[in-house]
Amino acid sequence: MTTGMRTVRAQRPPARRKAFGAASVALRPVLEAARQPARVLAAFPQVVYLEVRTDLEPSVVAVVTGAATRLPNAVVVDALPATGAGEDAAVGDGAVELGRVTVGVRRWWDPAPPLGPVQAPALAAMLPAYDAACRGTGRGTGIDPAGAGALLAAGCARGSLLDAITAAERLMGLGPGLTPSGDDMLAGLLVALRHLGAATGAGRAVWVADWLAATVAFDAATRTTMISAALLRCAARGEACAEVLAVLRGLAGRGPLEPAVRRLLCVGHTSGADLAWGLRAGAAAVLALGRPAPGPPPGPPAGLKRLERPGAGVPTSR
Repeated sequence: MTTGMRTVRAQRPPARRKAFGAASVALRPVLEAARQPARVLAAFPQVVYLEVRTDLEPSVVAVVTGAATRLPNAVVVDALPATGAGEDAAVGDGAVELGRVTVGVRRWWDPAPPLGPVQAPALAAMLPAYDAACRGTGRGTGIDPAGAGALLAAGCARGSLLDAITAAERLMGLGPGLTPSGDDMLAGLLVALRHLGAATGAGRAVWVADWLAATVAFDAATRTTMISAALLRCAARGEACAEVLAVLRGLAGRGPLEPAVRRLLCVGHTSGADLAWGLRAGAAAVLALGRPAPGPPPGPPAGLKRLERPGAGVPTSR
């Protein structure tokens, strides 16, 4: 008889807990596809960013609580499970697996709702109040907009693809953090061109947005962070966070403008102010490009042959 030995029983791993959330419709291709492995890119108290190993877009999914900014690529949950950067996760089959929790998607929300028709004079009349609301908070952009930012704003207002795309390439990745200031400025401008351009019937503004979207599709992955590149591609399709959408509704006269601007400016350290700068530049470009122009929009300038057909694979706002 053998003594001094004891049987060690294998312990079962803790059971997975089920939870439910609401997801952006931008995530439908990824969430409704077959389950794919993912990893945690970054984890914070109110948001976890996941990189999904897929060719579908968006390849970065933000899992956020209701207290966080509702990003256009987000799944909103009641509470985040404990997790850390580098840990394994999974996305697909209608759910997100994070830590020991499986979050099923029960509801969907639209990150790019159409504004409906807006008269250009009515939009122009809202801009002084917008400017006053921005000045009243004292918050500024993370980088000086006088350089590439000014070139981007002027190029878009003139319909100059060469200047606009050159400036966009300079802005991408410019500034510190997970979402550099240059990216946020460009994102705000893209969303404004798409939504306000469509609402006012300024087809040339949407045309410029199509070309900038093609630039983002080509260059974002190599010029900025993975998280910011995903958000730029969302903006290229007209998808935005809830705070930006509220400001757009205010500019369109469909909601209170001043409180919406104040909420936007409180987003992040400088992200809100950077997005607000882009929205203002985009609104000005929409008004400038909405004026009658002689003849149809010109073809691509020299040096842009590497770009795809404008808007290829990038749908305009819904």
